[in-house]
Amino acid sequence: MSRAEHLQATLASRAGEIAAGLGDGALGVSVFDYLSGFAWGLDGDRWFHAASTIKVAILAGLFDAIERGRFTLDSRLHVRNRFLSVLDGQPFRVDARRDADDDVHASIGKTMRVGELARHMIVRSSNLAANLLLDLVGVEETRAALAARDITGVDVCRGVEDERAFEAGLSNRVTADGIVGLLRAIRDGRGFSPESSKAMIDILMDQEFAGGIAPGLPDAIRAVARVAHKTGDISTVSHDAGLVFLPGRPPYVVAILAACAGDPSARNEALAAISGLVYDAVAAAGEAA
Repeated sequence: MSRAEHLQATLASRAGEIAAGLGDGALGVSVFDYLSGFAWGLDGDRWFHAASTIKVAILAGLFDAIERGRFTLDSRLHVRNRFLSVLDGQPFRVDARRDADDDVHASIGKTMRVGELARHMIVRSSNLAANLLLDLVGVEETRAALAARDITGVDVCRGVEDERAFEAGLSNRVTADGIVGLLRAIRDGRGFSPESSKAMIDILMDQEFAGGIAPGLPDAIRAVARVAHKTGDISTVSHDAGLVFLPGRPPYVVAILAACAGDPSARNEALAAISGLVYDAVAAAGEAA
C-alpha cells in the first residue's frame, strides 16, 4: 500500500466513525491538496441542500458577468426586497428576521455598489444581497458560467427563501466534490482574470462565521492559517468549504457537508473533527511530496 493509499484508508476509517455518530444523518467530504496532489473523498458525489454555500456559486456567476463587461464592482444596484419565484413568477420577500445581515435590509430604497453586496453576501451571509445579485446576473447565466468552467455538482436553481419553488421540490444543491471543483476554479483562474480570482478569494477570506474548518485545525496551525471559505447552516444541515492557506506552501481545498436532524452542535463538532483529520492527512502527504 502506497503512502497516499494509507492516508486515504486512515481518513476513510476515522471519518466513517464520525459519520456513524450522526445516526441517520449524512456526511460528504472532498479534499484536494495543491502541494502533494493528495485527493480524497467520502460520499463526495452525494447531493446535499446547499444552504448558504450556494452563495459561492452566485459569487462566481457575478464575476463571470463582470469579466463579460455587463457591469463592474462599482456599479450601483437599487436595494429592494421583492423577488419573483422561479416556479410561477409569484412575488416573495426575504424575511429580515431570518437573515444574518441587517445592513442590506437597512439600505432598502437606496443603492449599494455591486462589490459591497458581494461582500455582504459572503462575509455576513446576507440572503437579501444574494437574491439581489442572483437577480442581477440571472439564474440561467449563473448556471452557464459554472458549465463553461466544467463545474459539476453545484446546482443553482432559485433564489434564497423562494418557498413556492422549495415546496415544489426545487432546491439549490451541492456535492462536496462540486464545491471543491468550484473553489479550485476560482483559485486557478479558470475563466477568471487574476484580479477577479484574487478579489473572490479576498472576500471569502473575510468570512465572519467560524464554521468547522478553522476550529478543527491544531491550535498552532490555526494561529497562522488563513481560510477563504463559506459556511452554510439551516435547520438540518451544517456545511463549511474553503481554501486553507498555510505559510510556505500552496493551499489545500476541503468541503465538509453534514446533514442530520437535531442539535446543530453535533454537526458542527463533526465538521471540526473532519477538518482536523484532513489537516493531518494533508500535512503528512506534503511531507512525503
